[in-house]
Amino acid sequence: MDMQASRQLAVTQQQAWDALNDPEVLKVCIPGCDRVEATGPGQFAVGVALKIGPVSAKFNGKITLGDMNPPNSYTLTFDGQGGAAGFGKGSAKVALSPNEGGCELAYTVHAQVGGKVAQLGQRLVDGAAKGMAEDFFKRFDDEMQRRFPPPAAAVVSAAAAAPVASSPRVPVWVWLAAALALAAAWWLSR
Repeated sequence: MDMQASRQLAVTQQQAWDALNDPEVLKVCIPGCDRVEATGPGQFAVGVALKIGPVSAKFNGKITLGDMNPPNSYTLTFDGQGGAAGFGKGSAKVALSPNEGGCELAYTVHAQVGGKVAQLGQRLVDGAAKGMAEDFFKRFDDEMQRRFPPPAAAVVSAAAAAPVASSPRVPVWVWLAAALALAAAWWLSR
């Protein structure tokens, strides 16, 4: 399974970087996640309960961050096991780029799944992965707005501004790469 996407975030590059490396933020944002624990520098243990089609399982995995270039980018490798349900492993390249609206988060994920999850079919697995990506970034956006609310003046001026067309949400992750692989037998974000 390969996925590539980007998403605009309304926080600074540094705020996004810090949040994507905070186990508590990730635990709140990864769908079905009950555990994200730092196990060493750039290493995390992750626990996620997922249901894809008729397959439900608890996946346990590890995530390792490498090629660190704070606050710009890193490479995330993941390996998750879900017992009889299957496994997931792969990597994700995650990049943050500052811009006028905050920053853009872009990712490219390459993952392999096996076991019962792989037997479900590519369309079902891809659909579940994209749904999880969307759910992760909605939760991440909500958490960033909770932690870093816009100043009151910006809210008032935004309300007075002309209506802005909403852009379609595009699935992303960092940690979604991890959660997707655990989902398909795979932990982005950062």
